[in-house]
Amino acid sequence: MTSFYTSLNGLKNSQTDLSTIAHNIANAETTGFKKSSVEFADLVANGSASNPRMTQGLGATVAGINQNFGLGAIEQTGRSLDVAIDGDGFFATRNPENGQVLFTRNGNFQIDATGALTDFSGKNLQMFQVDATGAVVNPGTTVDTIVPVVNGAGADLSSLVIESNGTISATYTDGATEAVGRVALASFPAPTGLRAVGSTNWESTGFSGNAVFGAPNSGRTGGLRAGSLEKSNVDLAEEMVGLITAQRNFQANAKAIDTATQFSQTIINLRS
Repeated sequence: MTSFYTSLNGLKNSQTDLSTIAHNIANAETTGFKKSSVEFADLVANGSASNPRMTQGLGATVAGINQNFGLGAIEQTGRSLDVAIDGDGFFATRNPENGQVLFTRNGNFQIDATGALTDFSGKNLQMFQVDATGAVVNPGTTVDTIVPVVNGAGADLSSLVIESNGTISATYTDGATEAVGRVALASFPAPTGLRAVGSTNWESTGFSGNAVFGAPNSGRTGGLRAGSLEKSNVDLAEEMVGLITAQRNFQANAKAIDTATQFSQTIINLRS
């Protein structure tokens, strides 16, 4: 009976919806996480010669799982190397082992003994090179962020500040301040086409288009807020309502299968 397979599709769809909601809830406290939602589409059995008034439905299918890149709450941490993007854009990081460039909204960075500014997994933050005045000298090319741990006068690095326009300023023990570079932010023609690869990182695909790099507060990219991190954009109250709805949909489809089973049993038990 068609109703069995129609309801079975409904059960599978509800399971996909439940899994997506559970993933959102599990990452409600993950820095830079973006929630997802499931989109469904109906299925019909209708040929070109069939009567449109007799179209029979075959249930629903998952049309796609869409990522929501809406801005999450920005939380002050007071840590100088924590940076949040106030608007659109992504930080770009490069894996020094294989050269792979990934994109993230998690601005929790650290500096290692060599002066490299990295994320928690050791990937190098990408920046634009600047001249002595802080102006970008080669806007089409990004490089790894390397901060000199000792300046030309032999003074040690004292502190590092990332300004709202992306300028990375290093201060040394002799009081000198140098502009090291400017944070490069990436934007995409279709960010919902990015592929999530874990640890709040994404990679570009043919659906997202190639990354377009720009300085903060220019073009489509937002500004930076130092001493802050962007929290997950998951709304727990909204997810709990969605969880209840998905559960009810699952139960309703299971009940439809049970009813179809009773109909089949009744027909089998008929006596002539």
